[in-house]
Amino acid sequence: MRHCWIFYAVGLIAASVQAADPEMIARGAYLAKVADCESCHTAGSGHAPFSGGLPINSPFGVIYSTNITPDPTTGIGQYSYEEFSRAVREGVAKGGKRLYPAMPYPSFAATQDRDIQALYAYFMEGVKPVHHIPPQTELPFPFNQRWTLRFWAMIFATQKPYEPRADRDERWNRGAYLVQALGHCGACHTPRGLAYQEKAYSEWSPDYLSGSVIENWSTADLTGNPASGLGRWSEAEISTFLETGHSRLGIAFGSMVTVIENSLQHLLKEDLDAIAHYLKSLPAGRKGRSYYQPLTTQNELILTGLETGVDKFEHPGAGVYAGFCAKCHEDNGMGRLPRISRLSGNSMVLSENPVSIIRQVLEGGKGPLTKKGPKPKKMPGFAKKLSDREIADVLTFVRNSWGNTAPPVIPREVSIVRKEMLQE
Repeated sequence: MRHCWIFYAVGLIAASVQAADPEMIARGAYLAKVADCESCHTAGSGHAPFSGGLPINSPFGVIYSTNITPDPTTGIGQYSYEEFSRAVREGVAKGGKRLYPAMPYPSFAATQDRDIQALYAYFMEGVKPVHHIPPQTELPFPFNQRWTLRFWAMIFATQKPYEPRADRDERWNRGAYLVQALGHCGACHTPRGLAYQEKAYSEWSPDYLSGSVIENWSTADLTGNPASGLGRWSEAEISTFLETGHSRLGIAFGSMVTVIENSLQHLLKEDLDAIAHYLKSLPAGRKGRSYYQPLTTQNELILTGLETGVDKFEHPGAGVYAGFCAKCHEDNGMGRLPRISRLSGNSMVLSENPVSIIRQVLEGGKGPLTKKGPKPKKMPGFAKKLSDREIADVLTFVRNSWGNTAPPVIPREVSIVRKEMLQE
């Protein structure tokens, strides 16, 4: 009789432990791609996914990402759904520890309940537990006083779960939800205030997605500005860029390469199109730089400053461009699409802040490697070959040729970026 009660009790326990719905786990896996969880919570190649330890540079010091595998002692294996939801949407870990807003919980707060449930199912049932203790984040005083983040969150992290706008169609609302919530695009593309808060969380503000500076990269203006933004991009071009990192108006570089490789290229076509549809609806934010398209009789962009041997070296930076850049980007700045970016009309070339193009010239890089995109071509770095003055001159030349019109780059700007890169 005693054994029967034991078997009965075991049966009750087994019945109470129900595996998550496979469809929900799969949905959670997809949403984890949308949120790009792997990029921040994986220390790099050779490290287990989601096991944490990636160093994230912030104005206050280095913040290390946490282990979000279901390991019961070093990860989130003992989190209840309510604790998981609070960590993701409110920035409060199990036990009440406040998370730094390097974790984009102000954006994740807009995530709807059903998606949080799917993410919880995936991280508890679909992710392999990894026993790993990442390095501890140790910021200097007063930034190590995490209790103060409670008041920061009360003032700035005010998002609620996304509610569709009745005056917009279903595709627009889907795109807005993906961008504002799990996609957390504003975390990088919206300028920050004095308290390091995002100045806006939705399209109701002209600051939203108007570009920012993160880790010595200037992020793109995603509003409708015709020069530095998406004003000249079609919805189809935006969608293709998100999937492949390549378009006729630019190629992804810097931290956006990782976002496309680990996240965006895996999204459904209808979601990419929805994001493009939403972004294309945004009016121009802050005042952008200008671009005009000069034409020849063949309706092609003409050469500015390099047309003749007489003019070739009259423009500061033109000689440097001819010697180091024209071989790949062409004399007329049109590049060799889709592998080599055009510079004429390039949105990042016309960006208000030139830090990204300065950094690109200094250290080089290559575009993303994706399933549907071309094989990326590596651009060499010129930090050891060109002086601050030469880089400033050539970028000023590029920013004011082939229809581009943008402020000059000064040597001091190049010097600052060069020094900050050495400190990373």
